[in-house]
Amino acid sequence: MSKAPDQSVPALRTRRPGAADPVAPAPATPKAVRYEGGPENPSAAALRARFPDAIRRTSVVWGETTVVVARAKLLEIIRWLHDDSGQQYGYLVDVTGVEFRDPEEPLAVVWHLRSLPFRRFLRVKVELLKTDLLEVESVCSVYAGADWLERECFDMFGIRFVGHPDLRRILMWEQYREGHPLRKDFPLRGRFSRAEQLRQALTANPEARYSMEELSIADAFEDLPPDMQQRLRGGEQTGE
Repeated sequence: MSKAPDQSVPALRTRRPGAADPVAPAPATPKAVRYEGGPENPSAAALRARFPDAIRRTSVVWGETTVVVARAKLLEIIRWLHDDSGQQYGYLVDVTGVEFRDPEEPLAVVWHLRSLPFRRFLRVKVELLKTDLLEVESVCSVYAGADWLERECFDMFGIRFVGHPDLRRILMWEQYREGHPLRKDFPLRGRFSRAEQLRQALTANPEARYSMEELSIADAFEDLPPDMQQRLRGGEQTGE
C-alpha cells in the first residue's frame, strides 16, 4: 500500500527563470535578429513612465535594449529596477566603461542587468563628458557584487564611484602612476620606460593598503619546500 503524502509539509514551489510572467512565450533561440530596431524590452517603457525626465534615449541593437539615463538619477533607477515587483533585476552581470576614438564623444559607464524571474536583459548607460567630473554613484548599496566591478572600472578608466566602500585599484598596484590603461590616450607601451616601470613595481609596498588575507603570495611562500625557500632567500633568480 502506498503511503499518503504528509499534508503538514508544504509542497516545494518550482522556481524557474521566467516564472514571474506566466503568459510569456517559451524560451527559444532568436533567429534573423535585426541589427537595429525590433521588440523593445518592456522595462524601457516602464522606465519612461516612471522617470520621464531622466531617460535620455533608448535603442535596440541586435535584440538588446539599451537605456541612457541621467547621471543624477542613476542610483534611484537602478534601485527601482532591482526592487520593483514588476522588474526584479536581481542579477548585476557587469559594470564597465566605454570610450570612443572621437574626442567629442562622451565616455560611457555601462551596467548590464538581468531579471531572471522575467527572463529579461537590460543595458543601462550614463554618458560623461570628458571635460566634466568622471564620477557616478556607486550601486554597491543595491548589488554587493558591484564592489570589484566598480574597482576595475575605476582602475582601467579613472571613473570614480561615489559612495563605494573601498575604491582603490584592483588590477594595477596602488602606487601605479601611469594613468588608466583602457583610456584612448594611454600609450601602448606606457608613459614611462620599461626600467622606470620595473623600478616602480619593485618599490611598491602592497602591505600598506592590502590585508595579509589578500596577499596570498606570502602564504604561498610558506608552503614551498624548505630547500626552495632557502634558494629564494639566497637570491636565486627564478626568471622573468
